[in-house]
Amino acid sequence: MVHAKSWILKKHFEGSPTHGNFELKTVELPPLNNGEVLLEALFLTVDPYMRVAAKRLKEGDMMMGQQVARVVESKNSAFPTGTLVVASSGWTTHSISDGKDLEKLPAEWPDTLPVSLALGIVGMTGLTAYFGLLDICGAKGGETVMVNAAAGAVGSAVGQIAKLKGCKVVGAAGSDEKVAYLKKIGFDVAFNYKTVESLEETLKKASPDGYDCYFDNVGGEFSNIVIPQMKKFGRIAMCGAIAVYNATRPLPPGPPPETVIYQQLRMEGFLVTRWQGDVRQKALKDLLKWVLEVRGSRAAPPPVHWIPFPSDTIGFVSTANTGPSHCPPF
Repeated sequence: MVHAKSWILKKHFEGSPTHGNFELKTVELPPLNNGEVLLEALFLTVDPYMRVAAKRLKEGDMMMGQQVARVVESKNSAFPTGTLVVASSGWTTHSISDGKDLEKLPAEWPDTLPVSLALGIVGMTGLTAYFGLLDICGAKGGETVMVNAAAGAVGSAVGQIAKLKGCKVVGAAGSDEKVAYLKKIGFDVAFNYKTVESLEETLKKASPDGYDCYFDNVGGEFSNIVIPQMKKFGRIAMCGAIAVYNATRPLPPGPPPETVIYQQLRMEGFLVTRWQGDVRQKALKDLLKWVLEVRGSRAAPPPVHWIPFPSDTIGFVSTANTGPSHCPPF
C-alpha cells in the first residue's frame, strides 16, 4: 500500500501566489496493472510558467510539473525497477504511469553529473534556451544577443549557448550578485537593471549598433525599451513575461508598431513542446555534451537551488533565484 502526498491548487491565484492557494493532500494509490510502473519522485520543478499554466487547472487539481523519478515497482519490462526517468507527474511524491510519457535519462549520462540537471540545463529549461535561440532567433556567430532575466534557468543557458555559437551576449539581471555570476559564465556585458540610471542608455552603450536577437523572458516595459534598439531584420523570441504574470491591472501597451514594421522585425512566441522526436533528442545530446565539456571551466550550469517544498513556491514567479529551483520530495 503506497500513499502519495500531492500539492493541490486549492484556489486560483489573484495577484501573487500565497500559501492559501495550495493544499497538501494524501491519497492511497491502487495496485499496479500490467504495463504500469510506480514512480517515486527525487526532484520536482518549480517554474515561472506554472503561474500562467495554472489558469487551465480546476480548483482541486494537482499542480503540474516535471520530476526526476525512480521506478520503485514495475510491471512494464521497458522500465525495470531502479530506472531513472523524467516524468510530467506534477507535484506529488508517488505516481503510477503506463510508461508512454516517460523519458529515460540518456544512456551516456555520467554518474558524476547530478540527475537534477535533467530538469534544468539538460532538460526543459535547456531545451527552451536551445530552440528559442537557435530556431526562433536563428542566432549566428558575430551577432549580438540581448537576454533579460539572464541569471535565471533559461536566461543563463541562452547566454552560454550564444557564446558557444560565437555571439556577443548582453544580459540584464536584478542584483549585483547575479551580474557577477553572468560575467563569470562568459557574458560580454551584464548589468543590474534595477540600479542603472537609464535602461535605454545602458542598452545603447552595451551595443551601440543595436541587437540582432532578443530573447525575452520578461515582457512589459522592459521589452518596450529593448525593441526600438533592434537592428533591421532582428529576431525576437518571446519566451516568458514574468513582469506581468502577477498583474491585476491592465497591461502596458506593446512596442511601437512602426518600429516593428520599418525595422522588419520578426517576433514569435513559442512553447518548447513544439519540438519533439529526433530534433529534441539531438538537442538533449548537444546540451549534455556542452555541459560535460565546460564543467570546471568558466562556463557552467546555473546553480541549482534546493528549496523546502513548498515554502518557495510563493516566489516561483519572482526573480529572486539565480538558476532553476528544484525541490526534493516533501
